[in-house]
Amino acid sequence: MPRGDFADDNAFRQQVATDLRSLLDQLDEVDADELDPMLTPGTLTIRFESGATYVLSQQTPTHELWLSAELQAWHFVHEDGAWVERDTGEPMTELLGTLISKRLGEPVHLQL
Repeated sequence: MPRGDFADDNAFRQQVATDLRSLLDQLDEVDADELDPMLTPGTLTIRFESGATYVLSQQTPTHELWLSAELQAWHFVHEDGAWVERDTGEPMTELLGTLISKRLGEPVHLQL
C-alpha cells in the first residue's frame, strides 16, 4: 500500500513531474561540463563524463521515487511536503546533492 502525501496516482505523478522538472532546471544551472541531466516522463537521468549514471525514477504503485547511484539504491516517500528516504528519513535533495557534489568535486545544493 502506498504511503505518503498522495490521495491517488494522478496526484503522485503530477508532483513527480513538477519536482523532477525543478531538479533538472537546477542541474542545468550547474557549471560543469561533466554533468548531463536528461528528463523523460517520470525519470531524471544524470550522466557524468566519467561514465557514471544516476537515475531517479517514479514508482507509481508504491508512490515512491527510486534513486540508483554509485551501485546503491534509495527509496523516497513524500511525507509532510518533502521527499525523504523511507528507511532513514534523509531528505532526497540533500542526499542527491551530496552524491553529485562528490562526483563533481564541487558543492551542489538542490532544493524543492
